[in-house]
Amino acid sequence: MVFTLTDNYIELIKLLKVCGIAATGGTAKIMVEQGMVSVDGIVETRKRRKIYSGSSITCGDLVIDVR
Repeated sequence: MVFTLTDNYIELIKLLKVCGIAATGGTAKIMVEQGMVSVDGIVETRKRRKIYSGSSITCGDLVIDVR
């Protein structure tokens, strides 16, 4: 999946919600807290991590390339 930024960055939990990986912001927070999400191959536990163009987010079998 490819996500195109319209601003300089997007917060990790917002990205998960916008891309439909998490149904709600609360679900996205839980997914991140439980270590289910990786940013550029490293497990990320910061819910509000700023995601910039060029990053790759992995959640299970899903991969989001941010452009």
